[in-house]
Amino acid sequence: MTDAPAELVHLDVADGIATITLDSPHNRNALSRQLVTELVGHLATADAADDVRVVVLRSSGRVFCSGADLSEASTVPMQEGARAIVALQRQIVASAKPVVTVVEGAARAGGIGIVAASDVVVVADDATFALTEVKLGLTPAVISLTVFPRLTPRGLAWTALGGEVFSGAEAASYGLATFAVPAADLRARVDDVVGKLATGAAQGLRETKRLLAADLLERIDTHGEELVELSARLFGSDEAREAMTAFLTRKKG
Repeated sequence: MTDAPAELVHLDVADGIATITLDSPHNRNALSRQLVTELVGHLATADAADDVRVVVLRSSGRVFCSGADLSEASTVPMQEGARAIVALQRQIVASAKPVVTVVEGAARAGGIGIVAASDVVVVADDATFALTEVKLGLTPAVISLTVFPRLTPRGLAWTALGGEVFSGAEAASYGLATFAVPAADLRARVDDVVGKLATGAAQGLRETKRLLAADLLERIDTHGEELVELSARLFGSDEAREAMTAFLTRKKG
């Protein structure tokens, strides 16, 4: 009998706050099938709990999420992984409870989709973000469902076309993050934000979230599948394979 794999996502509930922690440091919290399954389960548990007023999503280490787990790419069909990221974004947007996401270090690719799907985002000034897909012959297809509506038009055009790393402070100026603070002040600011949200009445929070989420949910439901197919088509293209091979070669060099 084999031991069950160690849990990669933890749920703790205290004083009306559900804290969900990504804890898969070996692959920089990549969106593996196990991690996504556990995250989806904990989000559902928190959403259904009458004693939970606010959900906090964070990571155990500095890296929040590195995006898709490329080590599973050969065993998981590309469309399946992309659909899972669409569904995860939708679940966060549709949650009846406010979701506060905290980024201390790095967020990339699908991790940025999680950030954009959240209601309130608190980041360290020196946290880092990047939409690097353009450099790999790709486009931020499925995460565009939440990322594109959040960012200012100029901030979006630069980050999506430039593919360069941008800071937490810039993420706030572009509209991706709500607040950016010095790393030393991050915990205190999160506690303050969560405390204020938790003063909302359950019905008020639920109905306000429903209004806030309506347009984003319609966008996800209308365009999700076509963007899954676009993602799969680009990943399978010769140009993208060549660009990704060159990128990995440079990283090893």
